[in-house]
Amino acid sequence: MNYSHVLGTGGALPERVVTNDHFSYLVENADEWIQSRTGICERRFASEQESSSDLATIAARRALESAGLDPLELDGIIVGTSTPDMCLPATACMVQKNIGARNAVAFDMNAVCSSFVFAVETADSYIKAGKFGKVLVIGADTYSKILDFDDKNTSPLFGDGASAMILGAGSERKGIISSLIRSDGNGWELIQVPSSGSRKPVTAETIANREHTFKMEGKKVFIFATDVIPKIIEEVTSRAGVTPDQLDHIIPHQANVRIIDFISKKTGIAKERFLLNLDRCGNTAAASVGLALDENMRNGVIKAGESVLIMGFGGGLSWGGMLLQF
Repeated sequence: MNYSHVLGTGGALPERVVTNDHFSYLVENADEWIQSRTGICERRFASEQESSSDLATIAARRALESAGLDPLELDGIIVGTSTPDMCLPATACMVQKNIGARNAVAFDMNAVCSSFVFAVETADSYIKAGKFGKVLVIGADTYSKILDFDDKNTSPLFGDGASAMILGAGSERKGIISSLIRSDGNGWELIQVPSSGSRKPVTAETIANREHTFKMEGKKVFIFATDVIPKIIEEVTSRAGVTPDQLDHIIPHQANVRIIDFISKKTGIAKERFLLNLDRCGNTAAASVGLALDENMRNGVIKAGESVLIMGFGGGLSWGGMLLQF
């Protein structure tokens, strides 16, 4: 049986740091207000010239360096994003050109903030089927481009970034041990950009109504997230033949510290076992899980022989997770 081994990881953040004080025009005592509700202290915003593919390219190059691979060795490139450079072509094709991976098949996936987990699951399936030997998976988003900066409930939540992981086939039981992905279209309206496609094309009227910006029903999303995350933990560990208390680390989607606090209490898993970067990065959407994974691998928190459960949840509604053995 083929296993998908993690050969390398990479991450990228824009240079511009945006502190909570930036949002003082929306609310008094912005830093205290935002930190107390989200756990976020600062985030990074892309420049006007930076796009999702730019950050994705940087993360990809760092992952290739980490893996010690030539881009020509890649069989596939999958970019998970809900903020592509444009509606078409695929952002993955732009990354393919940028890194010179001309032998790879390149395409995008959109499961909103779950996109990275969905893309890794897809790459794993190709590898286990024997179709691909090495796959570059990227999660990249620039939500600063689509936020309504008059909305105090959403605009302080997000930051921009990209993360990458290279998977390769191997016979040893490590890498991706178990996984799941799920969707529930009954909740599609909870997280959306109303005027961004063929249902409601962008017009002067939709722009005036701010329908081209991100919308979210936060309370309902909180209920959704706190319901599905414990189920992800239970099902993924059960499939792997382990129990949650045997996990060395857990990397959830970096959405809101209140969600993490709630899950810690609900599951009895100590908060210290959750690896977080949302205080410094905010919610980087598809990039969040991979950024935290890359950071903690590079700084030595995640060590050889340890297990890591990664999880994503987001619009669609969508959610998923997988157990990685290093």
